Amino acid sequence: MTASGFTGLTIGRGIRCAASGAPDKVALDDTSGASVTYARLVERMDGVGRMAAAYGLRQGDVVALVTPNCMEYPEIVAGLSEHGIIVATLNPLLSPDELALIFDDCRPRLAIAAETTELPRNAPPTIRLGPAYEAAIAVTDVAMPAFTTDETATFAIAYTSGTTGRPKGVLLPHRSRCLMFGAMASEYMCFGRDDHFLALAPMCHGAGLAFALAPIYNGGRCTLAHSANPAHLLDALDRLRPTGIFVVPTHLHRLFSADPDLLEQYRGRHALRTIISNAAALPRSLKQAAVAYFGEGLLHETYGSTEAGIVTNMRPHELLQRPRSVGRAFSCIEIELRREDGSISAPGEPGELFCRGPYAFNGYLNRADETEATLIDGWVTVGDIGIRDDAGYITITDRKKDMIITGGMNVYPREIEDVIEALHGVAECAVVGRSDPEWGEALMAFVVRIPDAGPTAEQVLGACRKSLAAYKVPKSVIFLNALPRNATGKLLKMNLRQTAGITA
Repeated sequence: MTASGFTGLTIGRGIRCAASGAPDKVALDDTSGASVTYARLVERMDGVGRMAAAYGLRQGDVVALVTPNCMEYPEIVAGLSEHGIIVATLNPLLSPDELALIFDDCRPRLAIAAETTELPRNAPPTIRLGPAYEAAIAVTDVAMPAFTTDETATFAIAYTSGTTGRPKGVLLPHRSRCLMFGAMASEYMCFGRDDHFLALAPMCHGAGLAFALAPIYNGGRCTLAHSANPAHLLDALDRLRPTGIFVVPTHLHRLFSADPDLLEQYRGRHALRTIISNAAALPRSLKQAAVAYFGEGLLHETYGSTEAGIVTNMRPHELLQRPRSVGRAFSCIEIELRREDGSISAPGEPGELFCRGPYAFNGYLNRADETEATLIDGWVTVGDIGIRDDAGYITITDRKKDMIITGGMNVYPREIEDVIEALHGVAECAVVGRSDPEWGEALMAFVVRIPDAGPTAEQVLGACRKSLAAYKVPKSVIFLNALPRNATGKLLKMNLRQTAGITA
């Protein structure tokens, strides 16, 4: 029996509670100077609720939100979802054909889109951000629906990046994200009421949405950065003095490839207490550069997935001591590494990573078979391969789907990539397999060098021959200016495999 005083966890309720304690405090602003207080944010959320009622939306309906990061984003997600309406947060960079496939999947009753975003022919009735949206939420002759949303209900659909196939709709429940926001405040020490967080990542992706909503859910302040250009980023850190920031490795790579004079101009001009890196493995060279530039005791490397939430965290004081590890289990998370037969891997033995905790998703939209393969008896797996040491530290060695079979031997690319990234002048690299009549798959290394530095192809291969078994040495090395990544920084190995096939 539920106690009569119990109230469920929802995104909107967290913001409303923060507003009740500090209505005049700035909740959300952006680097251009626009801002809203908590009281105003709640007023606009109420307007979103009335807009939904005016359009006849009901619990369980889907609204597609297709826009870059903007001030309206949190109020739309919170204002709709607290009435049981699910928000599909879609990438505005997708083509109309790509959006059409997603619209067929989630069947939105309404779309809210940026004025310049091109939508497909199968788009539902659409409200454009700007005057049309402002008029829609200003409606006053419609009663706001009652709050009846269950905390386990889905509040958002985050579509995966589709690095290995068609995007899947990940169903995110209120409860999992609300509990995770509380754990984030404790772990990272930058999501409290007195904190100020700078949000860089696109909110159309799971991590970007979580790191933008967490500050205002917990009563802090969130600033939206509309550009991750190094000059703009350094200016924002200096001028706005945020205490926390979330980055992906691409952000750091671009920052430390910038004009040295620019970096020196802004050295030490920040108030950061926390830097959180996520979405892809952070090369050792970037860890060292970030610590040297911003200072010790700031940088966390976090591992997780949209499906499972945050799974592990490597804290700053351990980061350089264990440069390949992503840390130990996050708060309230259990981790098992399993062999192919389902038995538990021994310490130091690779195994598929399964995790269990309160941050998990509700399954994939319209994909019961894939949900069953990913969510097994309460344990979530996204196919990552890891190793756990005797102290409980996890190292992600690769993705199960990225395993390469060459000459009948299983090869996990991460082992090769670690050797190459340890070379002086290498910013990052990726190893993929291409079809080969003799070997089945031949290894190819794609390498990004630091400007005006870096090894030759023969030096890369020589380092691999020295450190690895012969069958793990790439057959060729290709130098690129940058590795292909999506908006969250996730490496698009599928694109590299296509390039490898063309190159071959």
